[in-house]
Parts: sequence; C-alpha cells; structure tokens
Amino acid sequence: MAGIYLHIPFCKQACHYCDFHFNTSLKYKGELVEALIKEIQLQKKYLNGESIDTIYFGGGTPSLLNETEISLLINTITGLHSVASDAEITLEANPDDLDKAKLLALRQTPINRFSIGIQSFFDEDLQWMNRVHRADEAESAVKRAQDMGFENITVDLIYGYPLLTDQKWKFNTDKVFELGVPHVSAYSMTVEPRTALASFIKQKKQAAMSDEQSAAQFTFLMDAMQTKGFEQYEISNFCKPGFYSRHNSNYWKGVKYLGIGPSAHSYNGETRQWNVANNTKYMQGLSTRLIPAETEILSDIDKLNEYIMTSLRTSWGLDLDKLNGIASASADHLQKAAIDFFDKGWLSQQNKIIYLTQTGKLYADHIASELFFSKEDNY
Repeated sequence: MAGIYLHIPFCKQACHYCDFHFNTSLKYKGELVEALIKEIQLQKKYLNGESIDTIYFGGGTPSLLNETEISLLINTITGLHSVASDAEITLEANPDDLDKAKLLALRQTPINRFSIGIQSFFDEDLQWMNRVHRADEAESAVKRAQDMGFENITVDLIYGYPLLTDQKWKFNTDKVFELGVPHVSAYSMTVEPRTALASFIKQKKQAAMSDEQSAAQFTFLMDAMQTKGFEQYEISNFCKPGFYSRHNSNYWKGVKYLGIGPSAHSYNGETRQWNVANNTKYMQGLSTRLIPAETEILSDIDKLNEYIMTSLRTSWGLDLDKLNGIASASADHLQKAAIDFFDKGWLSQQNKIIYLTQTGKLYADHIASELFFSKEDNY
C-alpha cells in the first residue's frame, strides 16, 4: 500500500504563523490543476505499481478547489493506479468554505474525510493569527459536515501562544469534545523564519512564545484526551478507536508516498524527491513534461535517523529489530546512547520496542536529535 499527497498552493490570505508554500492569488488555479494532472501522469511509475490506500489534499487551502477539479484529480489517479475500494481520501478545509452548497457538492466526489483548520474558537485569537474564518463558522462548519453524513472528521487546534489562557485552552478542548469529532491534531505555536509572526517578534511588536506555557498546555491536552477516550497515537494526533489518520500514519511508518504539486515531497524507500516551491516554475516545468524536482539518495544513516525521528513520535514506538534491519548492530549503539534518557524517565522499553513516556513527549525532538547517528559513529 502507498499514498498520494496533492499540494494545493492557494489561500485567501496568509496566516501570520504559516510557512507552507501558497499563493493568495487564484488567477492561475485552473492552469495549476492542469499541471497537477500532468505530473500525476508523468509520475505514474514512481510507486512501482503499489496499490493506493490514501489520497490527501493538503495545502494551502484545498477547499478552494471546486468539486469538478477535485473529481478530475481523483479520477486521474484512479485511471493510472489501483486504488483500494476503502481508500481514505482527505480534504483539508477552512471552516468558511464549508457552507451547505459546498458540502452538497463534495458529497458528489469521493472525498470521505475532512481535516478542518479551526485553530481556536475565539475570534480575537483567530484575528491575531490572521485567519479568515470566525469562531462561530468553525463550530457550524463541523456540525454541517456531520449533518451531511461526513463522520470521519479531524480538526486542528493550536496552543502555546500569548492570547491563549489556560481557561481558553480548556474551552477549546471542551468544545471539540462537545462536537463529537473523532480525531484531533493539536500543535504548539511555532515561530518559523520568514513569517509575519517572526517579524513581529523581532520588531518587539509581539511577545515571544513561552516554552513553559506550551509544555503546560500540552500536558493538559494529553490528560484531557486520555480522559475522553482518545488515543495519542502520535505526539500531535489523538483519535477515538478506529479513526487514525491512515495517510499520516503511513508517513510515520515509512510507507511509500508520492507528492504532487509545488513544494510536495515524495518517498519510495530509497530516495526522497521534492518539487520546486514556486507555482510559476512548477507550471513551466510541467508544460515541457519535465518534473521540476530534486532527488536525494538516502544513505543508511539517513534511513536510521528518519526512522528514529518518526517512530519515537508514535504509540507504536521504535523497534530495535527494524533498526538492525537498516544497519546491523545499530540497536546496541542506540541503546547505549539512550541510557541517560531511560534514567530520566523520558524513555521506556517493552521487549524490543522503545517508547517515549508522557514526560519524554515534552522533549521528543531533543531526544531524537541526541540519538541520531553520524558518520563518526562506530556500529
């Protein structure tokens, strides 16, 4: 099984914290869709005939596509690949796009899962982020989608920013529980270079983010989700039983995937490939039937470090046998390097699987980076 990701690089306006590739002009949306179709056709052999289990429309704001464009892209994929009859087909959507007419139109497409970018249920927070939608639109969009028969819904929330008091964070999580959505993705506000938020902080117009606030709100989130019967199957992702994001789970499990669109990444087990992050250059390349991408051949060290980074983030953990399957004796080397983290109670081990503890999840990136292999390691 493999997955296909389509990057739709358009947004109505730029969120202050976002560093994903997008354009706020929809002038060339039709031409971009045509380029996506050309790339799907040119990349048809990338996955070596593996069956497609998931299709994911990300962005940007994929809900800016109309139902005809969505169906055309999906039909192009199904015409070139063997797509599972129960494939998970996800559309990222902004709440303001999901009115009744849009949802009725989407019912006529193969879309069977929504990822709705709510972020907060407070208008002042949404304005601070420069989001397009309002708080009441977020709640009504979820309810409308449910009323239309879309049960497989995930929502995004953000925590760890100055306006978000602990009381407001509790309100946001309680509202999600009240709405009955089966999956939640929650992220700490991160200040990325070359974003408006980074500029505001540099100019002293905005206070820096607080690591202490983020850690406290993340800990609250983990406890609240567990109480409500959600499984934290990846650091930022929580779901009711049976509602894992199959597409994102495949990323963390090292399953092959093909990325279509400007800035999209692909992985086939041996190489990584990434497309140019420029709409014009992307379309120009596809107009000459050339894929505007760079490719990296993965070394054993690359594979080891990617597996460490992704596996430790999940509830499935890091399998020492799998590590040895990438490079012999690497498991012994890692266990020695991890002794201090076991002593601190940040890691635990059952049989040959290593897991982050709840406290360890607060330090996940640090732990992974300290366990990474380098050319100088003798293993």
